[in-house]
Amino acid sequence: MSGGTLLLKQEGTLLQKPLPLWHRMLEIFFTLFKVAMPMADLSFNDKMTLVQHAIIKYENESVLLEKLKAVLTEKDAQRSIDTLIGTQKVRRIGPEILQNNESHTEIPELPESLRPMLDSL
Repeated sequence: MSGGTLLLKQEGTLLQKPLPLWHRMLEIFFTLFKVAMPMADLSFNDKMTLVQHAIIKYENESVLLEKLKAVLTEKDAQRSIDTLIGTQKVRRIGPEILQNNESHTEIPELPESLRPMLDSL
């Protein structure tokens, strides 16, 4: 297979035929599935810690969400931010700015396993 075509050898000649529609649909589905589930193996606490440390790097919420898409699903990133705000570990400063609420709680130490993810943001 190459470039959406199927190579067939028939009677000594090489034929190039388009892939069947079902094959192309499966290929698209699995590609989208991989994109939608980039970091499903992170624990809840790891996600919270990663987001808190990412807020130090990017205070602007829209920029933060865009950067977090590289390691979390958009839903996980938004849910993590909402949870951190709800537990008062993070606060909003204006309409788009997020800040760790260090006077209320301490920022957990970043585990070494999460450091590469944070650095890739």
